Amino acid sequence: MLGSDRKARRAGWLAAALGAAPLAMLAAPAAAQGIAAAPGMSAGEIVVPVNKSQVVVADRPFTKVLIGNPEIADIVPLTNRSVYVLGKKQGTTSLTIYDRNNTLITVIDVSVGADVVSLRRQLSELLPDEAIAVRASGDSVVLSGTVSSGPAADRAKQIAATYAGDKVVNLLSVGAAQQVMLEVRFSEMNRTAAKQFGFNNAFFSGGFRGGTGSTAPQTAILTDQAGRPIVNLPGILEAFGVGAARYSIGSLNIVTALDALERKGVVTTLAEPTLIALSGESASFLAGGEFPVPVAQSGTGGGGNGASTITVEFKPFGVSLAFTPTVLDDGVINLEVAPEVSSIDPSASVTINGLTVPGLQTRRARTTLELRDGQSFAIAGLLRNDFQDTVRQFPVLGSIPILGALFRSTGFQKQETELVIIVTPRLVKPVSAEKLAVPTDRVLPPSEGDLFGFGRTDRAVGINPLNPHEPPPEAKKGKPPARTLPDDDPSGYEMRK
Repeated sequence: MLGSDRKARRAGWLAAALGAAPLAMLAAPAAAQGIAAAPGMSAGEIVVPVNKSQVVVADRPFTKVLIGNPEIADIVPLTNRSVYVLGKKQGTTSLTIYDRNNTLITVIDVSVGADVVSLRRQLSELLPDEAIAVRASGDSVVLSGTVSSGPAADRAKQIAATYAGDKVVNLLSVGAAQQVMLEVRFSEMNRTAAKQFGFNNAFFSGGFRGGTGSTAPQTAILTDQAGRPIVNLPGILEAFGVGAARYSIGSLNIVTALDALERKGVVTTLAEPTLIALSGESASFLAGGEFPVPVAQSGTGGGGNGASTITVEFKPFGVSLAFTPTVLDDGVINLEVAPEVSSIDPSASVTINGLTVPGLQTRRARTTLELRDGQSFAIAGLLRNDFQDTVRQFPVLGSIPILGALFRSTGFQKQETELVIIVTPRLVKPVSAEKLAVPTDRVLPPSEGDLFGFGRTDRAVGINPLNPHEPPPEAKKGKPPARTLPDDDPSGYEMRK
């Protein structure tokens, strides 16, 4: 009996080594319950990664093991209760086990595919913040779950392709679209300084009359009631200080007027537009207005004589912002931004046929950049220094050292301009309406007593003329405004964590 058992066992090993043809799958459910696979595998089916192995353990001795397709998996019996299964090529086959009486114990489905265990571990290491499920389906790998962004889904698919090639089924879905708030700051400083110093002279002797300086054309023909020459003081338009003296040199009567001017000025401009857009979508904003521009259109006029007609087009000006955000992986925000600040400049106006078209002074930038949430970038800057000096003098006499100052007018003008544009993107999400505040919540109309007694235009300003920054009486009494901003977010938007 012992010899027959050994012969039967050797016959089972031989059949497994030669890859005998599969038998009919007639395993009873009760018999299948006696199979225990390696940890994590079901009793009715085992999944074996390519070039990796599993060990199948039976609850009773067997003598013969058959594999359906030896090109997909290979088997080696270890004992009379365990068999070693090695995955060779992606596909499915069956493992059939018989006992010593050649009675079918069970038929186990063997699925050889990509190494989903290693793939799952690698995805958790490379994309730790994404909930991605991995499973094998036939010879393909199925990815499912919800990721935070489209680039994260693409990266997961690329990693899975290293295990299953082009047989990757991507069932990943992207969560709610992210919203980006862009803060832009225009900061400009324009400083000017100018000085002017000159002499204006009027002289008269007999029938000879003349003048020098800025008012020479008018001074040469002006006299007082006694017929004496005078200087046209209203002609010194830009002067801040004027002094005049009258004296004679022989028969030559002279009137001299000194004009002096020093001008200083600073102009600062600060604009901070804010705009929100969905990731991948464009948004635009304009706070300003539009001015009309006449445009000539060729064609038949109203009289049918072929004359041109005038139409009106409107050009925008003010503070504008247009941008397109795209949230990339790891919180990086790609921005296509085009901020602009423009104002009407009368000095650049053009008059045509009695129609005045105003000009614009514009500060504009357009660029593409990448930042993270809350980071800032100075996308544009300008530093400009202009210097101009002018000397107006009487020929020859104005070139005489020291005394020549009586026959010339000198001035200079210097202008410095500094401009910087800073952008800051932030990932935001909506908040309840009670947490948002608007300017009209704190700027309330005054009472009649405040308006006529203290001259208050609203209840948001104080009443102390010596300290304009002193809080209003309502704030001292501890009266809260109608709505208050969150303590942790004075902008009124709740930042994403």
